[in-house]
Amino acid sequence: MILEYHRPESLEEALKLLNRKTPRTVPLGGGTVLSAPSDESVAVVDLQALGLNQIEKQGNGLKIGATATLQALLDTEGLPAALVAAIRHEAAYNLRQSATVAGALAASDGRSPFAVAMLALDAQLLWQPGDKTQSLGDFLPLRAEAPGKLITTITIPINARLAYEYVARTPADLPIAAVAVAQWPSGRTRMGLGGWGKTAFVALDGQDATGLPIAAENAALSAADEWASAEYRMDVVKTLATRALAGLKMEEK
Repeated sequence: MILEYHRPESLEEALKLLNRKTPRTVPLGGGTVLSAPSDESVAVVDLQALGLNQIEKQGNGLKIGATATLQALLDTEGLPAALVAAIRHEAAYNLRQSATVAGALAASDGRSPFAVAMLALDAQLLWQPGDKTQSLGDFLPLRAEAPGKLITTITIPINARLAYEYVARTPADLPIAAVAVAQWPSGRTRMGLGGWGKTAFVALDGQDATGLPIAAENAALSAADEWASAEYRMDVVKTLATRALAGLKMEEK
């Protein structure tokens, strides 16, 4: 239940509200999570007036405002086709129109295609106050609340190639296994994995891409749940990693 609604016009005002000890105060981006029924009483800080919805290229990076919508990101010129596919898989059009990039990542679970792809791209979160940078890979496993702090931008590389592969019960369903692989001009290769559990995660980050399939297989050793067995997922993610790597090699040619 929402106790209070605030719409600050400055970042300083928003941070002051979020730093209150009582009532519990949380940021509101697109509202897709907080609008869901809940027994918890909170005050919300609407971020829409803060101008945090800009998306711009800076050097080899794409700087994404925290309140930019998934649809706005999807529509960005030059976005990797695999990231576009992951965003489309994440949510239908109507939801993409309101869900924010930061909100989608903060609320993501292990079956989030968007989180899997952004992990592969080593997305970097900028927190205020303090201009502190944190990788998405470090943020997701803990996801502890940070009173008085706010993600303002998310930056991803635009010089990395990306492949995204998944298996789901139907094309419209969230994945029961998903693999995203990013590769930089330097040869650095990073793999995000998901389809189960509380959060997507990084299964490999290094210079040797030949170990991708085995790394994916090993990462699914304890992946059993109501949707699939660990053995099934081990086999599937190994195949998906092989397919993703082959796709990147084709792009290189």
